[in-house]
Amino acid sequence: MTKKRTAKGTSVFENSLIWFGAGVSIAEILTGTYIAPLGFAKGILAVVIGHVIGCAMMFLAGLIGARTQKSAMETVKMSFGQKGGLLFSALNVLQLVGWTAIMIYDGALAANGVFQTGTWVWCIVIGALVILWIAVGVTNLGKLNTVAMALLFILTLVLCKVIFFDGGSAGLLSEEGMTFGAAVELSVAMPLSWLPVISDYTREAEKPVKATAASVVVYGLVSCWMYIIGMGAAICTGESDIAVIMVKAGLGVIGLLIIIFSTVTTTFLDAYSAGVSSESIFAKLKGKHVGIAATVIGTVAAILFPMDDITDFLYLIGSVFAPMIAVQITDAFLLKKDRFSSQVSWINLAVWLVGFILYRLLMLVDLPVGNTLPDMVITVLLCLLVNRIADKFRKNRVAAA
Repeated sequence: MTKKRTAKGTSVFENSLIWFGAGVSIAEILTGTYIAPLGFAKGILAVVIGHVIGCAMMFLAGLIGARTQKSAMETVKMSFGQKGGLLFSALNVLQLVGWTAIMIYDGALAANGVFQTGTWVWCIVIGALVILWIAVGVTNLGKLNTVAMALLFILTLVLCKVIFFDGGSAGLLSEEGMTFGAAVELSVAMPLSWLPVISDYTREAEKPVKATAASVVVYGLVSCWMYIIGMGAAICTGESDIAVIMVKAGLGVIGLLIIIFSTVTTTFLDAYSAGVSSESIFAKLKGKHVGIAATVIGTVAAILFPMDDITDFLYLIGSVFAPMIAVQITDAFLLKKDRFSSQVSWINLAVWLVGFILYRLLMLVDLPVGNTLPDMVITVLLCLLVNRIADKFRKNRVAAA
């Protein structure tokens, strides 16, 4: 049952700002550099196709939370039951703590490339700023977020000018090791990583459909932009290290601000949602406190462990959460079922497991559209079929009794 929507919910503009901040990310720029071997034309096509696929799924996931006013992991319980949903809540907390560590690591490494004071120092600075963002809270960021996003927008325009107009041309890189299908999948991976997070923000929206659509469109456009910046950096300057590009261009403080603010505004969402997801596991936990703890853990991990290649991590996230959201989409929009009051939906858990295994198998096949889309389509069809058979079996058993 949906709660009455409060008057203090977030506006369409506020939701857009949140997801603008999520899109402006060093991690997305770095992922864009992996696609550079395809060249501009094929690379941009792969980026756009991947984001259309990922953002379509992201919209449906966010809409479920926006309409029901439930957090992302509470909406999962609508398909997998109270106990069944705990599995995904736990996995989501783990992946979000992982993302927090990766984002802090990437940001600190890039910041240290501009001002060499020690990577560990920048880890602590970024971690402290993320904690400040969490302490202020998503519904109270207001002017702080507006100023931060305006600054980021201006700074990324400067970065674009440096890369595309002042960088020259380093020539086409070798295509070896990167196929079109793999590039599409890397482009799907980022919006896909937000599937188990977006409802934590759209649930507060005053206008559910408009806020969700605006969030996804803004994120999709900005994320594509970041990928293209990374790809352009590698092609036009011959560099894949954004910090090196900024130093060569003499950006200095401007470059540092881009790195710090983009890392904080994205990492905030990961850490905050780790706290929200923890509330689905233990109701007595306070999400804000857990979010701060996740940031501290992520900061320590970023100081202690190298996290240079995240592709395997991205694929692991896809294999877990792509079939999960496929089951949720089937339940919410096609079967129109709500299993929130049940303990475990073994049928849907079994379908998810098949989808998980299928995703891992599809990783061995080079498909032009990547492996997320075919995995989700097959999972949706399987979920429909299995649930229809189960419903028919129940009706026959009731009739026989």
